[in-house]
Amino acid sequence: MRRLVRKKIVSIVFSMIVLVPIFLSWSVTSVAAEAPEKKTPSGIPISDLEGFVDNYMKDYIGKTTVGAAIVILKDNQIVLSKGYGDADIVKNIPVDPQKTVFEWGSISKLFVWTTVMQLVEQGKIDLNEDIRNYLPEGFLTKLKYDSPITMLDLMHHTAGFEDYIFEVGYSSPDKVKSLEEGLKLAEPVQVYKPGEVVAYSNFSASLAAYIVERVTGQEFYQYASEHIFSKIGSQNASIHPKLSDNKKLLENKATGYKPTGKSQFTESNALYISMYPSGAINGTAEDLAKFASALMPKEDESSPLFQKKETLDEFLTRSYTANDNIPGNAHGFWEYEGQKRGLTHRGNTEAFSSNFHIVPEENFAVIILTNQTGEVDIRYGLTKELVGEEPVTVAASNENMPDASELEGTYTPAQRTYNGFLNFYYELLSLKITAVNDREIQMDVLGSSANYIQTSPYVFKKLKGDTLFSTIGPIYFHVKNGKVTQISASTSDYLPVSTGKSTPFLIIHLILAILCVVYFIISPFVLLFQGIRRRRKKHPASPLQRWNSILILTGTAIVINNFVLVARMLMVSLRGYSEIVGHIIINYGLTALGVVSIVFMLVKGRKTELTKSQKFYYKLSMVMFLILIFLLIVWQFYR
Repeated sequence: MRRLVRKKIVSIVFSMIVLVPIFLSWSVTSVAAEAPEKKTPSGIPISDLEGFVDNYMKDYIGKTTVGAAIVILKDNQIVLSKGYGDADIVKNIPVDPQKTVFEWGSISKLFVWTTVMQLVEQGKIDLNEDIRNYLPEGFLTKLKYDSPITMLDLMHHTAGFEDYIFEVGYSSPDKVKSLEEGLKLAEPVQVYKPGEVVAYSNFSASLAAYIVERVTGQEFYQYASEHIFSKIGSQNASIHPKLSDNKKLLENKATGYKPTGKSQFTESNALYISMYPSGAINGTAEDLAKFASALMPKEDESSPLFQKKETLDEFLTRSYTANDNIPGNAHGFWEYEGQKRGLTHRGNTEAFSSNFHIVPEENFAVIILTNQTGEVDIRYGLTKELVGEEPVTVAASNENMPDASELEGTYTPAQRTYNGFLNFYYELLSLKITAVNDREIQMDVLGSSANYIQTSPYVFKKLKGDTLFSTIGPIYFHVKNGKVTQISASTSDYLPVSTGKSTPFLIIHLILAILCVVYFIISPFVLLFQGIRRRRKKHPASPLQRWNSILILTGTAIVINNFVLVARMLMVSLRGYSEIVGHIIINYGLTALGVVSIVFMLVKGRKTELTKSQKFYYKLSMVMFLILIFLLIVWQFYR
């Protein structure tokens, strides 16, 4: 009997050992089969994600872009972390998303807004308070309007500041100054009334960071390191303007490049900034992914960045829009119309470009860092493929839809320089709009174009066109008394080009400029020929001829001086004003010499008997010089 019982027990135990694992395996398999496979917001299965990205990247890496690091998050887990191309072409170092350090550019601004919201949570900053109450008295010296500027205005880029290119960045860390001094050197003129025009502003973000310094008593990089980087466990990123708090990052920093042709690239300069909070973070793609994860904690967890869930919710909630039918701004994030609402921010420096995109509803994030300036196809093209786009739905009826022909015109970006010689550059960035039919328009800028369809009154969304227009997004036309007063678009509005800067005006000025340049480049050779001929005939130059020669050579020197100025700015746009002020001083000195020459020519001309051809020649020299000076005044080459 005991034997039989023992045998039965052994049989049961054996059955449990053998059959239970089989049953559990079957159960897990069944559950897994029933669970839906995770996908990107656009619908790409996570299991197919690497193959999809690989296939996309092969069209660009080594052809239009040197290298890129891609990190994709789903439900707080990294589902893809991969490097493509080279971190350094010469040394043949491949990109590694865990190790390769990139400049994040303007994504750094999100860290400013995070610190601001931390202080809002603590009751130390009021988003609606006039920021002058947080600043030293008289700190802002170029305000045009008495209206208060709030922290929300800084977040929304609606404080009204023009774009000021000088003192924004340097190619050497030796030129970097303190944040306070950098702000004073680079303070732009306020050209718009606060709250009315979106004009992307580096100064605004850095000013907000300076307020954080004032409130906390810490330098901004110290506060950000303690309250953001350490909180999210980031060890391979730094916002220090000289990277002196994490020098090992320099050892792994990618070389930055500029494209010079198809599959051709040249090394570009690293970026060092006095106003560093607006764009100086260096770090890896996986460290940036940690920041994305902290913004989208699991339901049962809290964000390490904030004490209260309500603060994070407020941070990611829309805080500004020009129209409910277009994306707006969420406390510094730019909204994106994907399959689900996205929040994004791009970055661009002299040598790197980046894109940060989160979809909180899907707990999904895309991090793209490239070591090439101005890259578009991967940053925007791949992101769009992963997060999708909201379908463009067109109303069946034309009722209440204005005719697109009412909106035709040329518009200049609100993010621009108005004061100084660089204002002429922004005229080249003008957006031209023409009607295709009563509902559709074509937008042209810098030789690229896209077609937009009207989806609701005065709201247009992209149908097709160049990837460049992904940076513009859906647009809204502000119309008053039948005239367009403003176009609202992502990151920067557009304003009607004034009559004084219309296309005919620009063409006339271009023709005059060409005539002046040709005259003052050819004339010195004519003077040389005349001098040789006089020497052979042993006829000394008359006083009038000498003053005419001085005038011509002065005009030639002015042309060369300003050509060199423009060339220097095109080669390296990140300069301090002290680097180019010499050109401005030379303009003043040469202009004074030219005016003196004209005065003496007029005096001597009255006392000298001249032939008609001589009178014409001397008058032509004076007229061409005066036209040149007129153009330099109009285009502010004396400022």
